[in-house]
Amino acid sequence: MARIRIKNLRLRTFIGIKEEEINNRQDVLINALILYPADSAVEVNEIDHALNYRTITKAIISHVEENRFALLERLTQELLDIVMQHPQVRYAEIEVDKPHALRFAESVSITLSGER
Repeated sequence: MARIRIKNLRLRTFIGIKEEEINNRQDVLINALILYPADSAVEVNEIDHALNYRTITKAIISHVEENRFALLERLTQELLDIVMQHPQVRYAEIEVDKPHALRFAESVSITLSGER
């Protein structure tokens, strides 16, 4: 089983429920863990036999930057859904951090996972 990690993908989006959050983009930090069987990719050494993490990352970027979210939970679930659309994925875990969401805290994060 191959383990793909997308680390610290920093994007800007509209997220939150306060007027300031609704009107101004904020940073979010995304981490993903994706497991898929890579036997064929290892054997054949061609991208058609691998899970294309670039395609997944582009879909995540597009979704985050083109939408608005009230809750971290909703954003995290939608990103998990994007990853799980790929039939090769056996397990995925998505963590979304919202830096400086609370006073005195570096960030607040939500993590959701899915498996088949």
